Amino acid sequence: METLHFMKNAILLLSIGTIVAHAEPLKVLLVDGQNNHNWVQTSPVLKAILEEGGLCKVDVSTAPDNKAPEDKWAAWKPKFADYQVVVSNYNGKLWPEDVRAAFEKYVSGGGGFVPVHAANNSFPEWLAYNEMIGLGGWGGRSEKSGPYLRLRDNKWTSDTTPGRGGSHGAKHEYVMTAQAPTHPIMAGVPAKWMHTADELYDRLRGPAKNVTVLASAKSSPDKGGTGEDEPLLMAIDYGKGRVFHTALGHDTTSVNCVGFAVTLRRGTEWAATGKVTTAVPTEFPTETASKARP
Repeated sequence: METLHFMKNAILLLSIGTIVAHAEPLKVLLVDGQNNHNWVQTSPVLKAILEEGGLCKVDVSTAPDNKAPEDKWAAWKPKFADYQVVVSNYNGKLWPEDVRAAFEKYVSGGGGFVPVHAANNSFPEWLAYNEMIGLGGWGGRSEKSGPYLRLRDNKWTSDTTPGRGGSHGAKHEYVMTAQAPTHPIMAGVPAKWMHTADELYDRLRGPAKNVTVLASAKSSPDKGGTGEDEPLLMAIDYGKGRVFHTALGHDTTSVNCVGFAVTLRRGTEWAATGKVTTAVPTEFPTETASKARP
């Protein structure tokens, strides 16, 4: 049984990327508690991905639900400063003012932040948060929220065309294309790889300041998309802080994609430290075949 357990762990690590051990695991705070997606299912998977191989030690802070009395919200005070990076699987009620102020201070002062999928739907009214994520969707976002980012002549340019902020077609597998191959998160990641069935967010818009688009996907009209290359993995500078924004991760199918897991681990490590030691495994998706974690 011990041999079988070791083999399973070895296969799992091979699937998501071997790491160079840190002296201590990275301290990660995962925030959840509200979402229009099934955070109860996806948060444990996100935690498991980050903790595999000892890369991270993840604590979870679950916010009150949107019907909770104000005293419950007043008691919810995540200690952001105790962590190197905060991962958000949250999309819901606006955080209390003191929590927002503490989070702004944390990220601008050098803390890492990783918004996952619908976390970019959150807080359309919170300017600093929208600057952190670069681009967001839904929540009444429009041209007033900022531009789209569009790939024109191999450059990402601002498009101020009026229109909604945020949409997607039917869930499907799609090819991710690296756009910043020399960035630490993307170094060694294949130029193209197939992502498992997921929502392909399109028409995201926002302040779009200090954004490096790491990877995109073509939003196919025959799947209800825009026909544009849509930015889906991004790195954003916010003050002294680093943000890795992944618009992937609708459900347990999509978060169990090896490509999602590897980029999440690498992006979280970069947001926390500015460096990446997590290797890209040989068992990575190809341009024509997705790959699921065991």
